[in-house]
Amino acid sequence: MRNLIQFIYRFRAFLVFLILEAASIYLLVQNNSYQNAAFYNSANTYVGKVLEMQSNVTDYFRLITVNESLVKENAHLKEALFRERKIAGDTLLTRIDSVMTLRDTLNRPLPVPFTFTGAKVINNSVRRTNNYFTLNIGSLQGVQPGMGVVAPEGVAGRVKAVSANYATVTSLLHSQTLISGKLTRDGTFGTVKWESGDDAHTATLNYIPLHVKVFKGDTVVSSGYNALFPEGIMIGKVLSVKKEADKSFFTIKVRLAVDFTKLGFVYVVKNLDQAERDSLELPLLKKGEEDE
Repeated sequence: MRNLIQFIYRFRAFLVFLILEAASIYLLVQNNSYQNAAFYNSANTYVGKVLEMQSNVTDYFRLITVNESLVKENAHLKEALFRERKIAGDTLLTRIDSVMTLRDTLNRPLPVPFTFTGAKVINNSVRRTNNYFTLNIGSLQGVQPGMGVVAPEGVAGRVKAVSANYATVTSLLHSQTLISGKLTRDGTFGTVKWESGDDAHTATLNYIPLHVKVFKGDTVVSSGYNALFPEGIMIGKVLSVKKEADKSFFTIKVRLAVDFTKLGFVYVVKNLDQAERDSLELPLLKKGEEDE
């Protein structure tokens, strides 16, 4: 303590100068619009660089986790690919045309109506009534409003707005988001909706009739009835099943497969057949609304 007091006493003039200089700069910035704008613009630039460096460091230490997730996902994709090829091969063997050789038949490419574009989540919210997240790709990368978005673990949301290099996505954690899902046990389909009172890890599966057998732990996946997502994309697992006296449907809570509090990398889904499908379905929907 004595050394500190001696240091302050020895450099008292210089320290007073620094205090007065800081006070002068503060008053100059606060009372002059030009200096105020210049200061905050410079501050934002440096703060942005610091945050970018922090993000790069954080991303570096997350590489192990990210790589493990990618390896697991690639393993599942390979398994699904070989399984589908086997099913397709067995089907073709039983229906092969007499004019076409077996080799030519099996070498024909199978139609793939969906494509996936990888993206990084650069902003995300989970605590609001209507949550969104932002991607680092946009129209220049082929993203369009209305496309589905999936994480490695399952369904994540739907593209709402797009700029040249960015896209805003309506999260599954949004009061207006409805996902057509089904139980893998028997194929019964309903609608998955996040209620604003729920936490970021649970949602509700609606419109499952009372005669259906539903158990805790049952898997819920995308039904394929909506053109946004392929059939079978994971949504979550049944957390609880409740039968209420005044309702003709179960109240089913689902634990979501995607942890939105840790959302990092996602895929934007493009349905190559969506335009053709919409050309048939939209007129019928409009006609139905007019008839009502």
